[in-house]
Amino acid sequence: MGDITPKDAYRLMLTEYPDLLSFEQMCEILKISQKTGYKLLRENKVRCLKTGRAYRIPKHYLLTYMMIGTETT
Repeated sequence: MGDITPKDAYRLMLTEYPDLLSFEQMCEILKISQKTGYKLLRENKVRCLKTGRAYRIPKHYLLTYMMIGTETT
């Protein structure tokens, strides 16, 4: 089937978004509520960077969470 590499996923997906996503953008992409978004961050299911009071999510971390371009065993 058409396996996609992490490099290809990063290059092809979410191209309309910046490399460093805001919390709101993450929720929009995943189509989840803010409550669910905070839960994902709190449980470290989506890795993030916190600057002051704001969360920033590198696009790579979100793609990893979505398991796009990663091998599963």
